[in-house]
Amino acid sequence: MFLTLKEPAKFFVLSRRFVQSQPHSSFHGQIYSTEKLLSLDEIRRGGGKRWRGQQVCLPDGGSLPMCRLFHSSPHSSLYSSHCQVPFLLPHSSSLSHLQENLSLVTKSRSINYSETSPLPSVYTRGKLIELAARSFSCFTSAGADSDAEIDENYESDNCGSDDEGAGIKSSADPVEVDRVCKVIDELFALDRNMEAVLDECGINLSHDLVIDVLRRFRHARKPAFRFFCWAGQKQGFSHDSRTYNSMMSILAKTRQFETMVSMLEEMGERGLLTMDTFSIAMRGFAVAKERKKAVGMFELMKKHKCKTGVETINSLLDSLGRAKLVKEAQVLFGKLEGRFTPNLRTYTVLLNGWCRVKNLMEAGRIWNEMIDKGFEPDIVAYNTMLEGLLRSKKRSDAVKLLMVMKAKGPSPDVRSYTILIRDLCKHSKMKDAIEYFDEMVDSGCKPDAVVYTCLITGFGNQKRMDMVHDLLKEMKEKGCPPDGRTYNALIKLMTSRKMPDNAVGIYKKMIQGGIEPTIHTYNMIMKSYFQMRNYEMGQVVWDEMIRKGCCPDDNSYTVLIRGLISQGRSEEACEYLEEMLEKGMKTPQLDYNKFVCDLSRAGKPDMLEELAQKLKFSGKFEVSNVLASWAEMMKKRVKRSDLG
Repeated sequence: MFLTLKEPAKFFVLSRRFVQSQPHSSFHGQIYSTEKLLSLDEIRRGGGKRWRGQQVCLPDGGSLPMCRLFHSSPHSSLYSSHCQVPFLLPHSSSLSHLQENLSLVTKSRSINYSETSPLPSVYTRGKLIELAARSFSCFTSAGADSDAEIDENYESDNCGSDDEGAGIKSSADPVEVDRVCKVIDELFALDRNMEAVLDECGINLSHDLVIDVLRRFRHARKPAFRFFCWAGQKQGFSHDSRTYNSMMSILAKTRQFETMVSMLEEMGERGLLTMDTFSIAMRGFAVAKERKKAVGMFELMKKHKCKTGVETINSLLDSLGRAKLVKEAQVLFGKLEGRFTPNLRTYTVLLNGWCRVKNLMEAGRIWNEMIDKGFEPDIVAYNTMLEGLLRSKKRSDAVKLLMVMKAKGPSPDVRSYTILIRDLCKHSKMKDAIEYFDEMVDSGCKPDAVVYTCLITGFGNQKRMDMVHDLLKEMKEKGCPPDGRTYNALIKLMTSRKMPDNAVGIYKKMIQGGIEPTIHTYNMIMKSYFQMRNYEMGQVVWDEMIRKGCCPDDNSYTVLIRGLISQGRSEEACEYLEEMLEKGMKTPQLDYNKFVCDLSRAGKPDMLEELAQKLKFSGKFEVSNVLASWAEMMKKRVKRSDLG
């Protein structure tokens, strides 16, 4: 899609064809001078009163009305690794043109794979045992337990990543990692000594191996923690900062804050604290809205004599801002202002925080303060403002800001255009999205997979599969192969149209292209099969996910358990529900009435009573009481039947 006026490309014809099909759409991409821009604004407003008369200063001396500026979503990235996976799932027969085009795209980067027999499920469901107290220096247990629908928002679908550290090259032997994970899977929930079996396996422990195993169990806190403790007790092995931080991340995400802080203190005693350690803790507290504890991490850093420079403070402010605790971030900034020298990133972080909560007045104040302090906003700051305007539904103002960037600088980059194109695609303004894409290419910006994915999603939502096909072909021709986000967007298009077999075909092309599926990939396909009442294939997707070593998350279990309940397989659903609790996961939101009725008809009072106890221990008292009362009723019914 490298489009210039001198050398029209194939997609230019495509875009013209689409534009002609929608003659009533408007295009706002012309370049105006700042004077013309402001005069147009006055005409549009009819000389109306400006918003409180306040202006947002631009670094070249110009200004814009404050009501027109400003959010930047996290700069997310997708880590992928090459893998060999047998194609266990059925191949799609429909939408062959899309499949063929994906084949063209992946041909140049495909890898070898071989057919193997399906791996039996390694998830052995058995009797629940409590996590035994295991010594871990200054603490002994995992501590007390302190998303049900899988559909994520638009930005997550296109920009998200499930595995934070999968892109880091590991020296661990994948076969050895698989062997360790299989032992943990098979023995953790049973009344057997998992640690003793691991001792007998002759595992050559390394830091990379521990990190890879923890990554596999990043959604299963209890198995991960037991393995971590076992590894720390092995002679000749000692945890380093990386392994500690991996475990810290799991504890933070599952809100096991007491254990997390104890681990942090232990790291301090061993001299292993890093900036990443405190960032993990800050983010964990911030996401959980534990604002005082998040700010308390700053004081803890001083206690351990860690350097608290401007980057450290920026990291803390950013953690609070991303958790929409920007008021707390602003108060902290005010308290610390005399103890450090803010830089451009400090103000950009605060700007981003206010844009996240759609407070354009405060965002404008931060922008003006940044200018007053002598900082010239860079492209990151401008993109933050641009995205903030769009988040606040100020698209016309965002377009004008883009014009100012083109006229006065800094020149818009690929991300600037992607932010605007993504918003247009989200609101089905595909003609404008195409024209801004053409403008981006004409300006010399090279399109990437992210902007293509936005267009693919937009056209797909309009059921314009011919346009999706042409975009994929264009990506191949321009040397921009689909990434994991693109494949996930295509899979979501198929599953939303209730075409899971086609989604599987795309999944297979994804594997051929060397892209590792995320947990979201499997969840979407599995949910689609269950919605189509193809329970057998839903189970096959689950087995494929397990065989691939992809750790099921709360949503995975919820989708599976709901599917089993709707199929009338409540006993099996009960086993998976117990498995969730054994791993320290959250109890899912289910139709417990149908669940209980099925078990009642099957005459399983003991199973209900045992599950009620486990739910009680996990803190789900209301559900536990319901199950316990049903179990008591069933016992009385059985007793009367025996007497009769």
